[in-house]
Amino acid sequence: MEISPEEYFDFWIGEWDLTWIEPDSTTGTGFNKVEWILDGAVIKENFEGVTGSSAGYIGKSYSVYKQTTGEWKQTWVDNTGDYLDFTGEFDDDKRMFSRTGTDQEGELILQRMIFYNIQPDSFTWDWESSRDNGSTWSLNWRIHYDRIK
Repeated sequence: MEISPEEYFDFWIGEWDLTWIEPDSTTGTGFNKVEWILDGAVIKENFEGVTGSSAGYIGKSYSVYKQTTGEWKQTWVDNTGDYLDFTGEFDDDKRMFSRTGTDQEGELILQRMIFYNIQPDSFTWDWESSRDNGSTWSLNWRIHYDRIK
């Protein structure tokens, strides 16, 4: 069944338990509540790290489909003072947000988040970066989402 671009991120709406493997092989956990706001024009994400190295990490994103350009846009802000801006992309059954930025040394870096293995009650999310203009990608964080409701 074909979905419209406006529906590409509908799967994300809900409340989610999050798990990931920490660098020391322990399990980190978190919570994410994702909802439509502003009369259904904007998706608001409320992320919270609960255990592991991300305990206490809080972030919010706001995603919108721009009918005039046919693009998804996302803005991310968090309690470390980060601000990131993304554009949505789609590749087969994967949903992505990507951006171009700079690292702490001022070097060009590409960043992307990929939603995949999308099922009604679960999916996987990867945070990746590239220092060679997208020729190769490094996995920085993989989170497994399980729907609460």
